[in-house]
Amino acid sequence: MSESEGSVRVVGTAHVSAESVREVEETIEAERPDAVAVELDEGRYHQMRGEEPEDLSAGDLLEGNTVFQFLAYWMLSYVQARMGDRFDIQPGAELLAAVETAEDLGIDVSLVDRDIQETVRRFWDRMTLFEKLRVVGSLAFGITDPRIGGVMFGLLVGVMVGPILGILGGAVGVTQSLLVSLTGGMLLALLSGYLLSEVAFRALDDDALALGLAGGGGFAVGTVGASLGLTDSLVSQYLGDFVITAVGSMTLGLAAGLVVGAVVAVTMSLFVDEGAEEGMEEAFDPAELTDTDVVTAMMEEFRQFSPGGAEALIDERDAFIAHNLVDLRAQGKNVVAIVGAGHREGIESYLKHPETLPPKETLTGEKESLLPWGKILAVAITGAFVAFFVLLALAGVEDRFLLELFGAWFVVNGVFAAGLARLAGARWPSALVGGSVAWLTSVNPLLAPGWFAGYVELRYTTVNVGDIETLNRLLDDQETPIADLLGQMFEVPLFKLIMIVGLTNVGSFVASFLFALYVLPAFFGDLGGVGAVPDLLIDGAQNGARIVWGWVA
Repeated sequence: MSESEGSVRVVGTAHVSAESVREVEETIEAERPDAVAVELDEGRYHQMRGEEPEDLSAGDLLEGNTVFQFLAYWMLSYVQARMGDRFDIQPGAELLAAVETAEDLGIDVSLVDRDIQETVRRFWDRMTLFEKLRVVGSLAFGITDPRIGGVMFGLLVGVMVGPILGILGGAVGVTQSLLVSLTGGMLLALLSGYLLSEVAFRALDDDALALGLAGGGGFAVGTVGASLGLTDSLVSQYLGDFVITAVGSMTLGLAAGLVVGAVVAVTMSLFVDEGAEEGMEEAFDPAELTDTDVVTAMMEEFRQFSPGGAEALIDERDAFIAHNLVDLRAQGKNVVAIVGAGHREGIESYLKHPETLPPKETLTGEKESLLPWGKILAVAITGAFVAFFVLLALAGVEDRFLLELFGAWFVVNGVFAAGLARLAGARWPSALVGGSVAWLTSVNPLLAPGWFAGYVELRYTTVNVGDIETLNRLLDDQETPIADLLGQMFEVPLFKLIMIVGLTNVGSFVASFLFALYVLPAFFGDLGGVGAVPDLLIDGAQNGARIVWGWVA
């Protein structure tokens, strides 16, 4: 170290420890450094100071994987908030204490952490698909009420089981008469649920309560109708076998899924009890969270869960913070750095050997890949969709048939996307826009109807990062009934918007799945069945080749 170079003392703290607050205050007062560096970025600094929450722009919120990154950020925020509640201290209190103590003493404050949005984006990008599912699952099953997680899991199972029952139902005893009754029950449930929703959404200010009344009422009417066979004759007379098989098997699949979901919810309730909270509190002593061995064990456990996530959340931030501390030291400043205990070892290692620091530009921005596989896949799927229709036309298939096929594609995607958007509480313009573009976005993974629905919905509401704190407070409420709690969550603009975006995309995905299993086979029956399609595509390719050869020759 040269004579003109300063020094850095790294103080490792626990973000939920009152003892850390005292240690920080005493260290700064004793050292009186030239600068106090804190593990904060600009956004978290202003939020911690109680300034107006930053509004989230439509582009930042809806583009790319931001919806899923938000879930990851919410999970991290919620876990830290829960630990703060458990130890009766505001998370990050020691960082705020460092800032306030430095200001009182007239010491410069340096914000040395990477932007939180950049960190969460890279955290999400570094995780594998399985790790991402576990993160989202922790929100669905660990944070929310087990009953809600069970129902959501059941619906997912039902959507997957329904088409299978449609194809193989006869082998497991599913009769046509049963499918007729189920179809009638489902249509009654949808109709009555829709009518009830129109009345409830106009009469009630609580969207979630209105949704619950409409859904519960529709389910009750549909169940009674199916049990008594009230619509069997009408269904048999006016609906074809294809519609009966599709709707009936999906209804049966959803019913089976809800049974599975109920079992999952009950099982989870047996394992998630009040004693679990007390056990977690005993397991984490805030006085031990700054102990090197304890912190190392926790970091290694997280690294085993997600090596890529740990790289973005821990290793890269160690390097980013160390870069800023090295710069301050090179300016001749004596610095006290207040960081989480999990970062202390990595930062001190870089301070001792700054030549090992990775270039700072590699710690921000998009991670480059040799080939943009996502874009390549999207182009391939879109190209295959267009080629499918072009080759059928070249094979001599009538234009009317192709228009009807495309019309069915448009309607099925639109109904499911708009319907689920409306179910999430979207206004009609938002739902209709999402539904109208669903046909296109379902053949291009780079687009999503939820984005379009979300953009329109943002004309009626404003969201900001303060909504996350509101959601955390609601999720901590253990006394409010689930229905009321869900209603309060839907009153939070950010949560409602995320639900609209997510369910609109789910609707389009489900529609594409059902279209391939149910609608296409029905249409191709007029062309000789599904088995005739490859021959038609080959004929179309041969005819196209002859046309192109004629142009070239």
